[in-house]
Amino acid sequence: MKNISKSVLAVILGGGAGTRLFPLTSSRSKPAVPIAGKYRLVDIPISNCINSNINRMFVLTQFNSASLNKHIKNTYQFSVFSSGFVDILAAEQTPDNPGWFQGTADAVRQSLRHFSNIDHDYILILSGDQLYQMDFSEMLQQHIDGNAEISIATIPVAEREAPEFGILKADSENNITSFIEKPAKNILGEWVSDTGAEMQGQGRHYLASMGIYIFNKKSLLSLLTELHPDATDFGKEIIPNSISNKKVLSYQYDGYWTDIGNIYSFYEANLALTEELPPFNLFDHNKAIYTRARMLPPAKISGTTLERSIIAEGSIIHASRLETCVVGIRSRIGRGTTIVSSYLMGNDYYETLEVMQESAEKGIPKIGIGERCYIKNAIIDKNCRIGDDVRINGGAHLSPVDHPLYTVKDGIVVVKKSAIIPDGFVI
Repeated sequence: MKNISKSVLAVILGGGAGTRLFPLTSSRSKPAVPIAGKYRLVDIPISNCINSNINRMFVLTQFNSASLNKHIKNTYQFSVFSSGFVDILAAEQTPDNPGWFQGTADAVRQSLRHFSNIDHDYILILSGDQLYQMDFSEMLQQHIDGNAEISIATIPVAEREAPEFGILKADSENNITSFIEKPAKNILGEWVSDTGAEMQGQGRHYLASMGIYIFNKKSLLSLLTELHPDATDFGKEIIPNSISNKKVLSYQYDGYWTDIGNIYSFYEANLALTEELPPFNLFDHNKAIYTRARMLPPAKISGTTLERSIIAEGSIIHASRLETCVVGIRSRIGRGTTIVSSYLMGNDYYETLEVMQESAEKGIPKIGIGERCYIKNAIIDKNCRIGDDVRINGGAHLSPVDHPLYTVKDGIVVVKKSAIIPDGFVI
């Protein structure tokens, strides 16, 4: 397709305060949360855009945006001969609007003035907290060929998941005819769609909105500034109000996609990467995930039994066993330690031997995980110091709690960023 990068502007929504991902979002925005040991969530939509030849992007954010700013500044630098960019637009007070972003539509409305001097025909709106690999050029081609004003990426879902999404129905030419936000279970029968034989065979009978939209530039301006100037949300207001009077198309996507909405889905998505044939393929050269290039040494592993685990670069591991684990950059794990079904985010820096010695004299554990520890069903945030003989055993037996050092949600123990866990501590 010709000049796709010249006709499309991508807008990545950073989301709200990310309370359902707390404590991972206590000091960073949702798109900045580390995933898969070496990436951040925002790398996923940006990489999908780059792989689709879309290289002009804005990331809209308003909460804890410092680390996200730093990551994007250090990562996405296009050639001086390219028109490509990834820019952060943080919520800002102006004479016209002194308030924060009130929702997805309001965030885009408040940012329109930043788009006005950039030549584009279409705006691609993406979420900053989803895990998927998708070629947006195919969606755009369908949008253009179908003379659509709005296109919505949709994915077939099963009855159990349907009440969590916006569910829609489309005709044989992919025109969306009706839409309902988070339908009650007792009316789901009215929303069954022909999703194709393969999807129906998996029990996926409902078309769910993925929160990925393509708008014609003129249509978006009209919707946000003239027709619905007070609407704050795309999924709840703009989209349902557009179906009866705009040409709105469904683009059905049948690949892997998950919404990283809470701690459990985040934990599951990371551990799924350790499967023999993971649903999200980090090893597909044509769908590469880009991130900050770090000049780190290879991982060093000594005397460790590894079972279905991913080890990021720069790690030093002496553990006795790792099973179904994702181990992030610069991780350090001591001798005799066993870790099962856990995600270790790793560390932002190495300690020198002198600093380690000083810490030991003060009774402070070294950065990383100490010796003879047992950790299961846990997420260890960055730069944690976990002493020797620590036992963290997550599971359904644990009640939800928010402790100064850790949080328990859905039986998963999340050790907070930079927490210091003393020797012998038990969770």
